[in-house]
Amino acid sequence: MVRHYGLLSDGSDRDGSVHIAFKNISTLQKFFNYNLAENLDSLNLHGPTTVVNCLNPHSFVQALNDDEFRIALEQSDVLLPDGEGICLALKKWGNRTINKIAGDDLHRFLLEKLNNEHGKTNQPAKVYYMGSSQHVLDLITARLQREYPAVDVRTWSPSFCEKLSDEESLRIIDDINSFNPDILFVSMTAPKQEKWVACHRDRLSSPHIIASIGAVFDFYAGTVQRAPNWAVQLKIEWLYRLIKEPRRMWERNFVSTPKFLHWVYQHRNELKNNI
Repeated sequence: MVRHYGLLSDGSDRDGSVHIAFKNISTLQKFFNYNLAENLDSLNLHGPTTVVNCLNPHSFVQALNDDEFRIALEQSDVLLPDGEGICLALKKWGNRTINKIAGDDLHRFLLEKLNNEHGKTNQPAKVYYMGSSQHVLDLITARLQREYPAVDVRTWSPSFCEKLSDEESLRIIDDINSFNPDILFVSMTAPKQEKWVACHRDRLSSPHIIASIGAVFDFYAGTVQRAPNWAVQLKIEWLYRLIKEPRRMWERNFVSTPKFLHWVYQHRNELKNNI
């Protein structure tokens, strides 16, 4: 059985028999009571396929009005707290203190672990990157070859459209399965990437871990700079990204985060009485 480390899960099977409704107070009780992701050490690189997604206030608010996205998040095996708003809400109203775990942290952790394990053998690890532009993917490939010599890589740059066609998705799935990767990283921005994985995960025969990590492709390629460590430690990575990408980040910080905190605040009494 795959162990869950995420924020939103009730341990049910992915057969649709149990769904968590974000608009129900019982969801918030599970949201705060669940075994939250506090570290990545127990991720299994050799077991059944584990789908990892990231949760932040913006994606939470998006899912309130997008059932397909909500279900994709519910079906995650691991849901990381990738937002200071999530951590703040848990500390203030959930009596839990955890640290943010970003997609970039996950990405580096998995590559290090794979490289260390397979560097001791003659069998290279395999990682597949699906998403972004071919230019970004080429930069990723070159850096991987320098930094992680025990890891082989294959990439696919999909069409830039709202939703991939069934034909293209099948070609991508065939290519992934033929490569037989240990890990599949997906970057098509949320909620597109999470929906694609949820729709096709059962057709992907090989990856032990499938991780939707969005902007991490650009971070690792060097086309976009992640906040420096001091900003991450001070919990102001959101401010750094807002300054660097104001058009992209303003809605997340000034619309979605207040909506998320207000929604949680509205249910504070119920939460305190039931946690």
